[in-house]
Amino acid sequence: MTTKLLDELADHWAFETSVRLTQQMVRTDSTCGKEGLLARQLEEELKALDIGKVWCEEVSEDLENTLMEVDSGKPGPHLLFTGHLDTKPVCEGWTRDPFDGAIEDGHLFGHAVMDMKAGLGCQVGAIKSLVDGDVDFNGKITFAAVCDHMGQQTGSIDLFRRHEFDHCVLGELTGMQIYVAHRGRYYFDISTVGLSAHTCHKDLAINAIEKMLPVAEEISKLRYFPDIPPAMKDLVGPELYIAVGRIFGGLFPGGPSMIPDRCTIRVDTRPQPGVPLEEVKALIEQAIECAKARDKEIKVELEVADVKNSFMVDPEERVVKCLREAWEEVMDKPASLVGGSWLGDTASFGHLCATVIFGPGGEPVYQPDESMALSDLETATRINALTAVKLLQAA
Repeated sequence: MTTKLLDELADHWAFETSVRLTQQMVRTDSTCGKEGLLARQLEEELKALDIGKVWCEEVSEDLENTLMEVDSGKPGPHLLFTGHLDTKPVCEGWTRDPFDGAIEDGHLFGHAVMDMKAGLGCQVGAIKSLVDGDVDFNGKITFAAVCDHMGQQTGSIDLFRRHEFDHCVLGELTGMQIYVAHRGRYYFDISTVGLSAHTCHKDLAINAIEKMLPVAEEISKLRYFPDIPPAMKDLVGPELYIAVGRIFGGLFPGGPSMIPDRCTIRVDTRPQPGVPLEEVKALIEQAIECAKARDKEIKVELEVADVKNSFMVDPEERVVKCLREAWEEVMDKPASLVGGSWLGDTASFGHLCATVIFGPGGEPVYQPDESMALSDLETATRINALTAVKLLQAA
């Protein structure tokens, strides 16, 4: 049936839609917290395609999810294509306008084309290809571009609070590989507590920033390889990553005329699936005790600031098998199942719906003059479309 389908779609591949939508999204700054404008713009773009029901759902003030649903009118599974609208800030070093969306030498340039505006564009292009090709299928397909991935993933959480899905393809950048796992994220806030005084009376004070230095140093020394199965090590790597990612301390915005009595660091840890919070917290506590051994005056408060789950899907799930079959037919070679060290929205919904992660683009991301090959957008569009048909094909 797939060969027949490829023949049927030969004149209906909506590659232009994949590229044009990606280009339009790249031209709008949707840095985390500002993606509301893009959500509404995308709603209008999708309505103009006239291939399904299109609407926005408010998640919070100025933040919305944009959805499109194509219903076959026949009973069957409900497939979700999804990804996020928000991006990290523009990095330094661009030699061109990061929002120009220019196409040169077979590449589309623009900030966040990798993460993950091309992934969204290819999902819509795949759905339009099936509609334009009048492909027969059962059930329905929903596309959802969600907000706040870079924040607390409230967009995905709200989406699954309102709707139920049977299968999901998350279009994160996977380098065109098939991801069946990713790490989680545990944030720890560590505060050192000192004694304040004016700078002129520093001898009466205990500087919390200075007390934080050995704590941060001990954290930076941590290297940990948890006891996980060899197969998991192959998927996402053997080492549990730990890093000090942020520091707060002292008076702002003026001059530091007061010795700070509190300094806080946020420690970012990236555990593999199966590594519990308590195990990682014990590592952090061990580093703190090492710092205290160096300076008896250190007083520390430790708080678990945020928990995002790791993700793993059974490779035997139908959505994984269908995407793998589609990938192999398009790429004409065997597929491998791999995993990632980054965090997807599957941290919030992976336990609610069988999900596989696949999309164009790959590391490194958020670098100057970021671009993606148009050929990758076309290939991802084909694979997404074939995956949908295999999942929903009519008898």
